[in-house]
Amino acid sequence: MFRVITVEREYGCGAAEIARELAQRLGWRLWDQNLTQEIAKLANVDPKAVARCDEHVDSTIHRLGKVFWRGSYERSLPIRGIEAFDTDRMVALVQEVIQRAAAQGNCVVVGRGAPYFLRERADAFHVFLYAPRAEKMRRIRDAGKSEEEAEELLDTVDRDRIAFIKHYFNADWPTRALYHLMINTTIGDARVVDMILEMMRSLQASPAPV
Repeated sequence: MFRVITVEREYGCGAAEIARELAQRLGWRLWDQNLTQEIAKLANVDPKAVARCDEHVDSTIHRLGKVFWRGSYERSLPIRGIEAFDTDRMVALVQEVIQRAAAQGNCVVVGRGAPYFLRERADAFHVFLYAPRAEKMRRIRDAGKSEEEAEELLDTVDRDRIAFIKHYFNADWPTRALYHLMINTTIGDARVVDMILEMMRSLQASPAPV
């Protein structure tokens, strides 16, 4: 029985909205921006400092650390308090929160390395969402970004995610073998949610392989 869904995604493909609808349909808890708040609380850091950390710091380790928090449609702002929040500390806290959420069950977790942290859990269903660049550009522009901002985000966010996964898990991103389902979101958010739920139910109804 699946009790956890992880949603990994390409930036701009609409995963936040899809995960929200998925959690609502199931009546499960959504861990997305509230995960950011939980990490900030544990680290004793202002949530705004975590969510809006500077996206243009040159340090490689800080750049990798930003991967967890980029992906919202907010502009980054340098806020006092983020300097002491290093990436290793963040990763340890993220793992703690995600594993605790998974143990409680009935939750949808967006990004933050969740499929890697929970890869040994038989009750976790892993989804990867993607879309063509034109569709991602459309979604980002619809969220209020300029053409230039959208281009910059598409050129950098997923590149940083690739670097993060390589650094902390020595794996490629996406690691296709982790996922039960990979979906192109151009089919529409509601249909993506339908496909996820249908596949989950199908797998749960099938006998376990010997």
